[in-house]
Amino acid sequence: MATGKLALPFKHVGLTGGIACGKSLVAYMLATRYGAVILDADALAREVVEPMKPAYRQIVEHFGSTVLLPDSTIDRKRLAVRVFADPVERATLEAMIHPRVRELARQRVAQLASKPALERPRLVVEVVPLLFEVGLEKEFDEIWVVSCSREQQIQRLLARDGLTADEAQARLNAQWPLEAKLERADRVIENVAGQSELEWNLACVLQEAKLA
Repeated sequence: MATGKLALPFKHVGLTGGIACGKSLVAYMLATRYGAVILDADALAREVVEPMKPAYRQIVEHFGSTVLLPDSTIDRKRLAVRVFADPVERATLEAMIHPRVRELARQRVAQLASKPALERPRLVVEVVPLLFEVGLEKEFDEIWVVSCSREQQIQRLLARDGLTADEAQARLNAQWPLEAKLERADRVIENVAGQSELEWNLACVLQEAKLA
């Protein structure tokens, strides 16, 4: 369990896991079935790279106009292909984006905490794919990890994102091994056998956490 964080008037969970393990689906279930407020790091990242914001200007200055779409927004797919093939470039991009995403996430959490008691949620879940990689364990009451097999991750990446096998492997290799995340998890949500079993596993986790 995380320590050293400020006390909040709700359960504050960090949801992470391997790429293509099903974090977004779990977040959707938590929001629609259990009333959780979801803060998605990927969505916040899209906010911080909107045209003319500081991170946007840094990205264009460093990577050039080839990473822009015709409407001048960031071509996230093209940029991802470029940085996942080069660890130095990936670290450069992360340094531009991650601090701003964390600042925005903390602002949103503070806004939720400042609401009147009857308007506050019981559960706030931050979906953070690189939670362990960027050292955010102490910011949450609990860390929940969504897991599946590496083979399932690759197949989902090929089907979902249209990646080649090499590109899928590069995405996996850019993150911590899933086993390392599982060792550090407060709770594990397995997503290996379809949605019905995932729903059951999630319900069990919520009961264990006294949230259902």
